[in-house]
Amino acid sequence: MPTHYGGTKKPKTKPMMKPKSKSMMKEKPAMKPRKNLSPRQKALMKEHSVHHTKKHLDMMTKLMKKGMCFEQAHEQTMKKIGK
Repeated sequence: MPTHYGGTKKPKTKPMMKPKSKSMMKEKPAMKPRKNLSPRQKALMKEHSVHHTKKHLDMMTKLMKKGMCFEQAHEQTMKKIGK
């Protein structure tokens, strides 16, 4: 309907961009890289170690040192290594 009849013009929306590759879908680290885990992270890893393998824990530690938070590291590790 023409706008001079009282209708409103719909704003044009741009289609959402889809990621072209897996590298675009990777999560951004929540923190800055560090040499060691914080005391809180160490405590979380100690509790976590009861339920998971050494390989799982090693990869999580590596990701957390790169700057990812506990949840991000766990999610990626579960996808790649599993329990």
